[in-house]
Amino acid sequence: MSDTSYYQKHVFFCMNKREDGRECCMDKGAQAAQQHAKKRIKEMNLNGEGKIRINQAGCLDRCELGPVLVVYPEATWYTYVDNSDIDEIIDSHLVGGQVVERLKV
Repeated sequence: MSDTSYYQKHVFFCMNKREDGRECCMDKGAQAAQQHAKKRIKEMNLNGEGKIRINQAGCLDRCELGPVLVVYPEATWYTYVDNSDIDEIIDSHLVGGQVVERLKV
């Protein structure tokens, strides 16, 4: 087994949909944001082995802070409002290696 990660960065978007009326990431645009990130990473040719993977996740149990995503291997948690926030996370953190402090949760 390798001691290196298959992906350089692995991003999980919470896609939880709660049926009981409590806050959830899906009600706050998580699906559109995840699709935007995935499309942009592909357009930048940053997807695939040894690069960046954008994934959907079930409940990450932080919906009250959401919508949320988490970037591994750093385990950096973010919230976001729109595609410009997603683009900033991509450009600054995923590409540039700089955490976006204003979006951290």
